[in-house]
Amino acid sequence: MFIKVVNPNTTWSMTATMGPPSIESHYDEALAVPGILTEIEKGERDSVDGYVIACFGDPGLDAARELVGGPVVGIAEAAMRAAAVLGRGFSVVTTLARTTGRAWDLAHRYRMRDACRGVHACDLPVLALDSDPDARKIVTEACLDALSEDGSDTIVLGCAGMADLCAHISAEIGVPVVDGVAAATLTVPSLVTMGLATGKRGEFATPPPKRYAGLLDGFTTGG
Repeated sequence: MFIKVVNPNTTWSMTATMGPPSIESHYDEALAVPGILTEIEKGERDSVDGYVIACFGDPGLDAARELVGGPVVGIAEAAMRAAAVLGRGFSVVTTLARTTGRAWDLAHRYRMRDACRGVHACDLPVLALDSDPDARKIVTEACLDALSEDGSDTIVLGCAGMADLCAHISAEIGVPVVDGVAAATLTVPSLVTMGLATGKRGEFATPPPKRYAGLLDGFTTGG
């Protein structure tokens, strides 16, 4: 089984060609999508069985599902669904306050709005998760505040860059903490094993043939 994890923030080839070093705005997210789709198309040529989009905004998810034969899972959707199994309500702890609206949008899209009791920002830029020596402490405190304010049963970490903090935070705060990267990378093989993939009958059918021009010339579909 061949699963490909596409990370819009740190995949070297993507960052070098057409992607931002971090995704912290709608502008960043929009500019990351061409790079994501390029990596997805490469995966299809390499006979990849399924894909993970490793950014909490799940950028390009619908377009990626149109391009492939196997399943594509975004880490926000995987994390929220896992958290909903582990308790009646979850809180999302993300990076900058400006990204909280996107998390709420996704909770609504995935029909998780009732289970999502709050979205909280720790006000750390994405890249500071690696560089700030206090990052772990700051994120942990934000998780504790979220539990206190929302009365939630679980925490969803709202950034792929928080993945390595998951076990520490769970031990510190005493509730399940869900890392979307782990949730998605385990969900995709499960779907592949069951022989399941995105339905191609309607909305997620292969895009119709179309010529793109200028900067998007390489994205022409249908030959």
